[in-house]
Amino acid sequence: MAKHYRPGRSLLTMALVLVGLAVWAFLPGQNHAPKLGLDLRGGTQVILSPKTGDGTSITQDQLNQTVSIIRQRVDGFGVAEAQVTVQGSGNGAKIIVTIPGQTSRTIVDQLKTTAQLNFRPVVAVDYGSPQPTASPTPSASTSATGTASPVPSVSPSVSASASPTPTPTPSPTVSVDPALLVPPIQAADIGGDFPDRFAALDCSTSKIMDGGVVDDPTKYLISCEKDGAYKYVLAPADLVGTDVQSATAGLPQQGAGGWQVDLQMTTEGAKKFATSTQTLSAAQSPQNQFAIVLDGVVISAPAVNEPILGGSAVITGSFSADEAKALAQVLKYGALPIGLDVDEVQQISPTLGNDQLRAGLIAGGFGLLLVVLYLLLYYRALGIVAVFSLVIAAAITYLMFIILGRGIGFTLTLAGIAGAIVAIGITADSFIIYFERIRDEIRDGKRLRTSVDTGWTRARRTILAADFVSILAATVLYFLSVGSVRGFAFTLGLTTLVDVLVAFMFTRAVVTRIANSKWMNAGSAMTGVSPERLGVTKSAEVAQ
Repeated sequence: MAKHYRPGRSLLTMALVLVGLAVWAFLPGQNHAPKLGLDLRGGTQVILSPKTGDGTSITQDQLNQTVSIIRQRVDGFGVAEAQVTVQGSGNGAKIIVTIPGQTSRTIVDQLKTTAQLNFRPVVAVDYGSPQPTASPTPSASTSATGTASPVPSVSPSVSASASPTPTPTPSPTVSVDPALLVPPIQAADIGGDFPDRFAALDCSTSKIMDGGVVDDPTKYLISCEKDGAYKYVLAPADLVGTDVQSATAGLPQQGAGGWQVDLQMTTEGAKKFATSTQTLSAAQSPQNQFAIVLDGVVISAPAVNEPILGGSAVITGSFSADEAKALAQVLKYGALPIGLDVDEVQQISPTLGNDQLRAGLIAGGFGLLLVVLYLLLYYRALGIVAVFSLVIAAAITYLMFIILGRGIGFTLTLAGIAGAIVAIGITADSFIIYFERIRDEIRDGKRLRTSVDTGWTRARRTILAADFVSILAATVLYFLSVGSVRGFAFTLGLTTLVDVLVAFMFTRAVVTRIANSKWMNAGSAMTGVSPERLGVTKSAEVAQ
């Protein structure tokens, strides 16, 4: 025996969903409006010029790979619908990135970051001006912390420990003899005059501190620490960025300390990491340190006291939340094959988009009015149910736009509004399918209450099939397209899911409720299901 349907429960659930979404969307101290896209509220346009470290020609493949990585980085902050295009070719090409809304400096800086991560053994260090002595204090957990300096350090996150770079006693500029280095530095690797260049390097004025350079991991490197305090001679990289499997930003599990970036090595990377730290742990300072080099700048150079075998590491230090997330993003999506210079950053006016939005809303409103008039004239009382269902669906969709804008960075663009307008037709189709099933059952001579239940049983399969096709199309569009088309697909998929919710939890429940009223069963022409209007014969009514 089929379970008896209780419309009151569905309506109560629908009311709770609406109230819950409204409370979530209008929380005090939060933004209470949907985030608008570049075409509706303006935004930022960044023009980038590609470059190579050695001046070689830039290929089309390098440009395509750069565009792909930049798009992934920006999309990693949410459904922001950034547009990334290339004008020109070769070394004269320009990469143009348009981002909706007020863009933080962190995102702009991230666009030019090549994100080449290398783990290099330290050959020599110039500690510069004297620093106060402080000894590192390892913690009792598997990670190590220190009080030496706020400079970020790397520690293992699994079954090992590494102490941060010890604060040195005052020392003069380091004199480096190439013949004493292991392995020996060849002139072809870094240049025979590298000791003089190392001594003459001034980190406070060097362009090295700008980052964004292409760092060849197979060669020796002279570089500076990120705050300019120390400078280093670094050996070829033991590990590179491709040896990192994942990177995530977060707070320590113990709850103490600032933001950090957790690195998980690949299987091959874990082996290299273990071999490298085993060698370094047996060396004397400073050759027992390995430098974490991002885009040619030393982020940190922790000392290794014992081999790190777990394949996991943590970059910790004085990161803000945005800095940690930005670093994790660039490491996660890979290194740019070329360097980038920021040529221009400009704000874009939303005037044109507002005009288009106004015209689109007028057209959409006129079309919606025609749909409402048709529903009311053709389905009468059932048409009123359909109109209320459309209002409920619109309210849920609007609240979801607000919540998703805050949660995942979803931005509403003209293309997204087009997707919502298309979904109005899909939602109206669901009502029409259900109402026509009810009318067909009445034409067969069944009573209204029976027709409502039987009609729903037959209509829901058609409704689900139609909505599934719409969601499938939206999913394919979202994953295979870029830019504004993704916004259209996302909005179409979201509003289609809302249609399913409203049809099952509201429309069916209200129709079932009014089907039990005396007025609807009296057969008035205003009900929309009058047997006389539907051509039901008297004999058929009596037979049922």
